[in-house]
Amino acid sequence: MKDVLIVCKDAQISRLIQSKLGRVVTVRTVSDIGLAEIDNDHPIDLVFMDVVELAHKTAAGFEKIVREFRRLHPLVQFIVMAPKSMVRQAVMAVRQGADDYLTYPIDGEEIDLVLKSVQENRLKDQELDYLRDQFWKSDWLDIIHTKNQSMRNVLERVRSVAPTIATVLLLGDTGTGKGLMARLIHRHSHRSDGPFVSLHCGAIPETLVESELFGHEKGAFTGADRRKIGKFEMAQEGTIFLDEIGTITHATQIKLLQVLQDGTFNRVGGKDILYTNARIIGATNADLEKMAETGNFRKDLYYRLNVFPIELPALRDRKEDLPHLVTLFLANLEKKYGKAITGLESGIADAMQDYSWPGNLRELENILERAYILESGSLLRSGSFPDTLIIGSKIVQAANESKSLPLSEARQIAIDEFERTYLENLLKKHKGRVNVSAKEAHITTRQLSRLAAKHGVDKKKYKS
Repeated sequence: MKDVLIVCKDAQISRLIQSKLGRVVTVRTVSDIGLAEIDNDHPIDLVFMDVVELAHKTAAGFEKIVREFRRLHPLVQFIVMAPKSMVRQAVMAVRQGADDYLTYPIDGEEIDLVLKSVQENRLKDQELDYLRDQFWKSDWLDIIHTKNQSMRNVLERVRSVAPTIATVLLLGDTGTGKGLMARLIHRHSHRSDGPFVSLHCGAIPETLVESELFGHEKGAFTGADRRKIGKFEMAQEGTIFLDEIGTITHATQIKLLQVLQDGTFNRVGGKDILYTNARIIGATNADLEKMAETGNFRKDLYYRLNVFPIELPALRDRKEDLPHLVTLFLANLEKKYGKAITGLESGIADAMQDYSWPGNLRELENILERAYILESGSLLRSGSFPDTLIIGSKIVQAANESKSLPLSEARQIAIDEFERTYLENLLKKHKGRVNVSAKEAHITTRQLSRLAAKHGVDKKKYKS
């Protein structure tokens, strides 16, 4: 950490922070964020920002500041500073991209703790960047960006298996991105120059799946008026992705088992033995192990497919990635439609955090595209989103229950409710272990304990 920017009107606070940074650090101080020069000629590693400076800005305004800084300085970290009366705004800033926060009156010990925390996070980011530089192709860096530990584990498994020829089985709910993960594996394999052939087994009538996979000879069945090349022949020297593989018939399972055993097959109605060296990636949202136990799926085929299973987390379990995913999808929509929409109206991000996302990434992408098409302004507004997303959110509930309050106060009620529910669910998941819970929430144990005390959440209640 070499270059630090302090945005604060209090010169005494600025001097205290500077005294804790050491002499090798270059520090610049400004009284207003508008005076900060954000460009490649002024490198920035860390920003201290007074939350009072953000008080007049919307949530989207702070997200825009973070986004603009990180566009030119991807590893920049933010620490917001707030009086105790504005700690809620500081917590909101953390949810919108800040890495930590300090409360007034600020003392040297607290600064030391926060600096240690951000330094540890920076080292982790640098390690990830090193792995990206060494392995991940540049056109996939946005896709693999994640703050979720489960998703990081998934990517680590992908990194391990991609260069091999091992069969991979992708598991997870519908819409979690199994098709995208299959392409990621292919793109980072030694056969990335070969074809990537995909077949959604569940979208094709059972009578045609075998023909689609292995091809057929002329006259093999009614309507087969010519020879057809199957997917396995098309995928020579490449990868074949079989989505919803649990839906294939027993007859097709037998032929697929043969391919997995020795790479041989024959076209429907044909006698010639054909060979394929295509790498197989299967995917399913079904419990194949249970299906194999009940006889609905061949056990020997299941064992052949389950060489290297990778389970993708549901979107509801990786909501910390929502801001990045929204930014990524909006960038894609901008390329597609070119309407110069830059972000979300204040409150939409909170509604997204409250929502359960049964359709996962696919639902998020579809909802954003619909809103993008409907929107005529520069921000996606609540009226462009489905009622299922907006009506159930805590913000709308707060507004309905507190109609006599100003919008900012009604919104704060929703934020308090979200924080309380989030903490309860997190502590319940980790059986009251504060350190593990704080790690998953990407906050310090001190912050988690402070939030728990603020909302009356008893940590001991969840210990077992």
